[in-house]
Amino acid sequence: MKEQTLNQLTFSRKQEIHYLAMVSLFWFAQYVYIPYQTTFLTASGASSAFTGMVVGAYGISQLLLRFPIGLCADSVGRHKYFIMAGAIASGTASVFRVFWCNGAGFLAANFFSGLASAMWISFMVFYTNHFSARDQQAATSRIVLFNNFGMLLGFLCSTITYHRIGMAGICLLSVCAGLLAFLLSAGIKERDVKPGIHKTRELLSVCKIRHLWMFSVIALIQQGIQLTTAMSFTNQILKSLGATDWIVGISSVIYMISSVGFAAFAASGTCSRKGPRFWIPLVFAVVALYCILVPAAGSVPVILLLQILPGMSTGILFSFATSEAMQEIPAGSKSTAMGLYQAVYAVGMTTFPIFTGALASRAGILKGYLLLAGIACMGGIGAAVYYKRKAANQEVGS
Repeated sequence: MKEQTLNQLTFSRKQEIHYLAMVSLFWFAQYVYIPYQTTFLTASGASSAFTGMVVGAYGISQLLLRFPIGLCADSVGRHKYFIMAGAIASGTASVFRVFWCNGAGFLAANFFSGLASAMWISFMVFYTNHFSARDQQAATSRIVLFNNFGMLLGFLCSTITYHRIGMAGICLLSVCAGLLAFLLSAGIKERDVKPGIHKTRELLSVCKIRHLWMFSVIALIQQGIQLTTAMSFTNQILKSLGATDWIVGISSVIYMISSVGFAAFAASGTCSRKGPRFWIPLVFAVVALYCILVPAAGSVPVILLLQILPGMSTGILFSFATSEAMQEIPAGSKSTAMGLYQAVYAVGMTTFPIFTGALASRAGILKGYLLLAGIACMGGIGAAVYYKRKAANQEVGS
């Protein structure tokens, strides 16, 4: 009761709405151009391999920066300024896209967008720190919900306006959303925390936690496949089948509506009762099925229907992987642990688009998607084995 009272005092309903609105604006700025990024680059003459490099560049910055940022956030004991830096960086990245609207400009901008997303550590830890251990999974699913809601708004906006204002126009919307997120971030209130109370050696001890690594790898697979397929090369497949820019946008909107819906479901008691042991292997199987069916479909309407499936991955699998990774992590080391977790899954965001693009250039997109399906199956099997062993160990311990 005392903990709940503290949470209410430090994070009122009004403050929570303010914060989640900022989260949605941040992700709007990061993703409003995404539905047309791959098709825009292809139309500009970029190869599949180069397009994969552009998409992968977004993950490289995160791979390099997330763990050091998490370590730094725990060391200083504050998150507000990291959040502000992420918000302004999200809009600044699209300044490159507005004034340098070609492949090279997008490559440079995606490194900067990766810097912005590296600050997501502090966004998540700041929010979940206002909830009890019992409510961590629901809180994680809720912030993922508003993360996806911001992306959905971006996808809707770009779908409606792209044919009128073009890529430079929707990137200008990204700049404006990033600026608004920055202004809102300046108004958040942070509890007083004594800086510098954690030694680096103590913080680095989270690297020894096995379940943190396990769920980091699960997130690596999920994020890598999601970014490569639903957000990138599936749009290219649609264009090859004759889909218009409007249909490509609708495809991304369907995916994001599904993601928002499944994230809301993940935050519910109905989903929690089954738990991650049930949902993680099941959703990996769904992801594998998606990767097999999309390149073989040969039909625009069928692919649009299939775009519902990766929403389960983003809404359910990623929510559970994140909350499971953070289980029993000491409060003073959460940013470091989150930094490690996000840096590991950034490996997937970096490498999966690059090798899928390279494989597609040499052997066709079908081979690339089948490889991703195999990786998803391995992830599901690994998760099932992990939970089976965990249950067996708990029985022995009891």
